[in-house]
Amino acid sequence: MSLGKDILQGDRRALARGLTLVENQAPEAEEIVREVSGHKGRALVVGITGAPGVGKSTLVDRLAGHFLEKGRQVGILAVDPSSPFSGGALLGDRVRMEGRGSGVFMRSIAARGHLGGLARATPRAIQLLEAAGKDLILLETVGAGQSEVDVMGYADTTLVVVVPGLGDDVQAFKAGILEIGDIFVVNKADRLGADQ
Repeated sequence: MSLGKDILQGDRRALARGLTLVENQAPEAEEIVREVSGHKGRALVVGITGAPGVGKSTLVDRLAGHFLEKGRQVGILAVDPSSPFSGGALLGDRVRMEGRGSGVFMRSIAARGHLGGLARATPRAIQLLEAAGKDLILLETVGAGQSEVDVMGYADTTLVVVVPGLGDDVQAFKAGILEIGDIFVVNKADRLGADQ
């Protein structure tokens, strides 16, 4: 059986291998994407973005647990920053998130210098997760700044996570990441200024 067909059968190892090939832009990735291309577009994609340290990974973990309890098949695609010197990435989101069992498939991918808050492999990775039967995909951006808004092009709903004390009133009026949110999450709301 081919890797693409295995992915369509929900084989987790095949999905992991397929995502690696897509992320590395391997020649075999084209064939895999072609094999699963008729099985895309069924998942709800929720983008979670915000500045570094606002608690995106913790929120993603809690959302995954909630939706898993509701019977959803959850895929998590978490983009981590890459070193401008070595090209490597810590892929630390896996460390932060608890194991949720077979209902959740979690994958960290490196931005590899791609700007906009996502990785170049993001659209194809979403396609593979959908083909594997994930009906909810949580797409976590790299710690984003004001101009890293690519997530809105791939997410059906975009959550912008903010915390009290980052910037002043002028920051709130600037164009960029604050304009793309469908839902705003005030995290760490026990901090001074949360009401603002």
